[in-house]
Amino acid sequence: MRNKSKKLLPVLENVSVIDASSDGQAVGRVDDFVVFIKGAVPGDIADVQITRKKNKFREGKAIAIHHYSDKRTASVCSHFGTCGGCKWQNMDYEWQLYYKQKQVSDALTRLIKIEIPEIQKIIPSKKIYNYRNKLEFTFSNKKWLTEEQIQDKSISFGEGEGEISRNALGFHIPGSFDKILNIDTCYLQEEPSNGIRNEIKKYALENNLSFFDLRDQLGLLRNIIIRSTSTGEWMLIVCFHYEDKEAIEKLLNHISDKFPQITSLQYVINSKRNDTISDLEIRLFKGSDSIYENMEGLRFKIGPKSFYQTNSDQAYELYKITRDFAAIKNTDIVYDLYTGTGTIANFTAHQAKKVVGVEYVPAAIEDAKINSQLNKISNTAFYAGDMKDVLNDAFINENGKPDVIITDPPRAGMHDDVTRKILEIEPDRIVYVSCNPATQARDLQMLDEKYKVTKVQPVDMFPQTHHVENVVLLEKK
Repeated sequence: MRNKSKKLLPVLENVSVIDASSDGQAVGRVDDFVVFIKGAVPGDIADVQITRKKNKFREGKAIAIHHYSDKRTASVCSHFGTCGGCKWQNMDYEWQLYYKQKQVSDALTRLIKIEIPEIQKIIPSKKIYNYRNKLEFTFSNKKWLTEEQIQDKSISFGEGEGEISRNALGFHIPGSFDKILNIDTCYLQEEPSNGIRNEIKKYALENNLSFFDLRDQLGLLRNIIIRSTSTGEWMLIVCFHYEDKEAIEKLLNHISDKFPQITSLQYVINSKRNDTISDLEIRLFKGSDSIYENMEGLRFKIGPKSFYQTNSDQAYELYKITRDFAAIKNTDIVYDLYTGTGTIANFTAHQAKKVVGVEYVPAAIEDAKINSQLNKISNTAFYAGDMKDVLNDAFINENGKPDVIITDPPRAGMHDDVTRKILEIEPDRIVYVSCNPATQARDLQMLDEKYKVTKVQPVDMFPQTHHVENVVLLEKK
């Protein structure tokens, strides 16, 4: 290690990159400590500038690559390396799958001491780009400047004549809440997503609409949310900071005229200090208040606040695996915990005697009920509330003891009280769907008291990222 100057951080030279971490960073080892490296791929040999130093590890970024790994591929996005969304875009997709499989294997075999069957090969995504059905972009008057832009003395940033605007519409910079990277082209959602976003920004600049200041809470334009379905429907929600009827109507009419593909055009006034809109009134400007997704002949309503898996094709694969693992009989009562808008519940209902869905968000439960009505499904029941409070003896007496429990919790996994209650209920089978193998492993360790893991199936929902879904079947010992 050497200090190049007072201003420069220490640099480690010729670090061999040997692995990829569960949070998407490359991993090297120098002497007796691990180095987590941004901008590298397993197999690289790189010089690494250290940005954080701890007793047992270092964090840094690759500043020079001396040997390029054969696992590398060219990134397609000009924002790669600055935008934090696609950390693995410079890694060949087959190797992305390898490290996702390894992430599941490490979590289930290293973090816990229980018997695990052979983990089935990860199911790849049919699309590795343009697979998302939802993206959210933020307005800011403080555009993030790259190192190249800062160093380029010919560029003057500001709002004066001859200066380049600091207004941006794009993604948050990781670790900097009030800085937004302006996005020209994002390859995660198909067109007209980029066209809609860029036209909104163009119109706003030409008509002097103010972009939001996240720190001072000033400006008209806050966010946009673009949603789509495999059936070709598009929803646009524009979030404004305050009411300006004339400006809002002119902007929305302009976008509606430019993009007739938008079947649901809505807006919201958000004067809060956070960007969440779940507690706000969404106003319909033009078209329908919802869009609809199809799956095996079932229709699923997606409103502006609805949760739906963001990779529609892979959601179908995930739900088929869940249904297959559950092996539901027509005499079975099924509990679908963390049901969201009831997609899994409605998807499996035709096989079961009854499906009971529980979810924390009341609006999601209303969507779940509507989805049952849409599909003429009469053997479902949905309840809103905190899982650890809802799942009690009175609830089970009312709805019947479940033969199968399907659980799909958030990244934090299940609350200990919920896990203990499942152990007390003793269903014949548990299907555990997880977006975080580490917290899934923790919960499996608790369930090992009465259950044996008999099947494990990883699914790739998010190509170009380190995220992985994993489905586990547990059966009573």
